[in-house]
Amino acid sequence: MSTVKSTVESVLRSDYQRSIAAYWNAEKDPVNIRLGDVDGLYHHHYGIGDYDPAVVGDDEATIAEMHRLETAQAEVLLDHLGDIRPQDLLMDAGSGRGGTSFMAAHRFGCQVDGVSISESQVKFANDQARQRDVADRVRFHFRNMLDTGFETGAMRGIWTNETTMYVDLDQLFGEFSRLLSPGGRYVCITGCYNDLTGGRSRAVSQIDQHYICNIHPRSQYFKAMAANGFVPINVVDLTAATIPYWELRAQSSVATGIEDPFLTAYREGSFHYLLIAADRI
Repeated sequence: MSTVKSTVESVLRSDYQRSIAAYWNAEKDPVNIRLGDVDGLYHHHYGIGDYDPAVVGDDEATIAEMHRLETAQAEVLLDHLGDIRPQDLLMDAGSGRGGTSFMAAHRFGCQVDGVSISESQVKFANDQARQRDVADRVRFHFRNMLDTGFETGAMRGIWTNETTMYVDLDQLFGEFSRLLSPGGRYVCITGCYNDLTGGRSRAVSQIDQHYICNIHPRSQYFKAMAANGFVPINVVDLTAATIPYWELRAQSSVATGIEDPFLTAYREGSFHYLLIAADRI
């Protein structure tokens, strides 16, 4: 891997990127921290699967159940990476506090490089790697996923887990196409708005505003992938599978107020939760 020294100026190249970095550098939301405290895997994504109704009304049990659903989502993502060997290199683009990277390293026994534009997240995740005694093969970098500085063709697999709404997809998939070896696999889980509804619904716009992001239409993912040498091999609609998570979260002590727009958008069909696995040709 490249050992290029990253500076703030080289990583954060626009006012928008600087605002996103500032948001995540300052973020200490209990919905992320308390769930991660359950077992030391800190996620920055949502969950899938049915929840146990017995946990409702029990705060600690609800937190643990939400964390279980988030970990289940990450397991499904990793399931779609294909045949990964210990000698392969993987990249977690928008790696947050490192949860999925540690899961991948444990499952496949390989090296994982995470990248994030949040210096505080990078520090947190590298501290976690040292505590887990895996810092020799799970490393986190303060870098821009649109221009990582890693070697061309070095990666066997790359994933993004709810991070693509912060970047231009053509630029992103151009960089991923450069990084992946031929036959390498890219896996994405993302929320995207439904083109058939004629644009962003009110609920989708509320989600954009809450997270300072720019949710893309569903069609743009496939157009940008095709333009950059990616051929989808699996497309899984996880929308119905994620609704129970949001129903449970809305009843929890860590609800943030964004739960109703998510539930409205999913139920009305203006927003989809997709997994896309694509091979680099």
